[in-house]
Amino acid sequence: MLKVTVTGATGMIGRPLVRRLLDDGCAVRAWSRDVEAARALLPAACAVEGWDPAGAVDPHRLRGTDALVHLAGAGVADRRWSAAYKRVIRDSRVGPTRALVEAMAALPPAERPRVLVGASGIGIYGDRGDERLDETSAPGAGFLAEVSREWEAAARRAEALGVRVVLLRIGMALAAGGGALGRLLPPFRLGLGGPVGGGGQWMSWIHRDDLVELVCFALRQAHVAGVLNAVAPAPVVNRDFSAALGQALARPARLPIPAAALRLAFGELGGVLLASQRALPAAALRHGFAFRFADVAAALRDCCADLSQVIDVEQWLPQPPAAVFAFFADAANLERITPPFLHFRVLGSSTPALGTGTLIDYRLRLHGVPLRWRSVIERWQPERGFVDRQLRGPYALWEHTHQFTAANDGTLVRDRIRYRLPFGALGEVIAGRWVARDLARIFAFRRAASAAIFAAPSTGVAVEGGT
Repeated sequence: MLKVTVTGATGMIGRPLVRRLLDDGCAVRAWSRDVEAARALLPAACAVEGWDPAGAVDPHRLRGTDALVHLAGAGVADRRWSAAYKRVIRDSRVGPTRALVEAMAALPPAERPRVLVGASGIGIYGDRGDERLDETSAPGAGFLAEVSREWEAAARRAEALGVRVVLLRIGMALAAGGGALGRLLPPFRLGLGGPVGGGGQWMSWIHRDDLVELVCFALRQAHVAGVLNAVAPAPVVNRDFSAALGQALARPARLPIPAAALRLAFGELGGVLLASQRALPAAALRHGFAFRFADVAAALRDCCADLSQVIDVEQWLPQPPAAVFAFFADAANLERITPPFLHFRVLGSSTPALGTGTLIDYRLRLHGVPLRWRSVIERWQPERGFVDRQLRGPYALWEHTHQFTAANDGTLVRDRIRYRLPFGALGEVIAGRWVARDLARIFAFRRAASAAIFAAPSTGVAVEGGT
């Protein structure tokens, strides 16, 4: 069993990577500044430990780690760049990487991780126009190029310790639930998208699923070392990307955004957003990696195929599945695990015992607004799970899948909620963040209440937003 430690595990790439590693039979530890928040985002099987990225790393904490995946770092495009935030970007990358390598150096060779997979970015190439860029291309100029050079140099020090180092220069990762695409979707879904700054700049992209698989590939393949451009084989210019996104959403995408407007809005960051990088994954292809999504149109169609929001929840409870199922299968118990601010009440059900086809009626009050809710049980599998779907209520779609699996002398409760707000993209723009915050509060309460009822520690629940 491969034992993997992951930093940055709660990010857009880290969350699906942790799940993928667990599904592959790995033992996974996540290091996080906020342990409780990480436990609320990661699967129950992932061990979460505290970590101060600004401090030194105790070498003993790396004992037993076969592989270290280092993804932590402040978001480059999270806010307008000030001198202070540029320091945050640099310090969140270079300092923690140095600290991790120093901790490795303090261990006996036999106890060091065998491989370090570190994140970098294609920003290292700077603005290069139409030039084709592979892993042998020289770094460019600019702040991100300087940070990336320092970042990679800090990680490469582990090579002298006998650690295999793989550095992923990541392009624009495509996932509807976050990152750059997540920011682009609202205006494009409203028909307000289009090319940026003339649209002639190259965009090097990668589907998030391919990026996760590339990390796993780098971990497993002992012959892979050095720099890998983590980008799909077919970069596109911005105008073609915009057209493909519009087609994936069945919306026009012809409203241009002038370069001057982007620079005015974002300052120095605006220039970075306009940079042209035609990066190619020569090394990944040479090592035999197969991309599932090599065409941007197919990648965007996949990302946009279902724009429902998704919440994944896991919690271990110290009772057998029969007992846990019986509790969650009793509609009246919903009142016990629903936070008081919802004023939630079960009004009744269409059958004395729940089963396929049962209708359940509720009432609640959300931010002072009284609401009625009716759901139907669409699938019923005693002791294994059930699915309920909203027929009438505040959502355009609400589908809740409950699964119960025996695990570690107890039960692993898995929930998946798919939901969409009314009024489509406009509803997301107006209320998406507000609703997401409310749902996070609701499931945090549900986690704590379920743990208390079953006398379990309040740990090991995952709530992940996305699509």
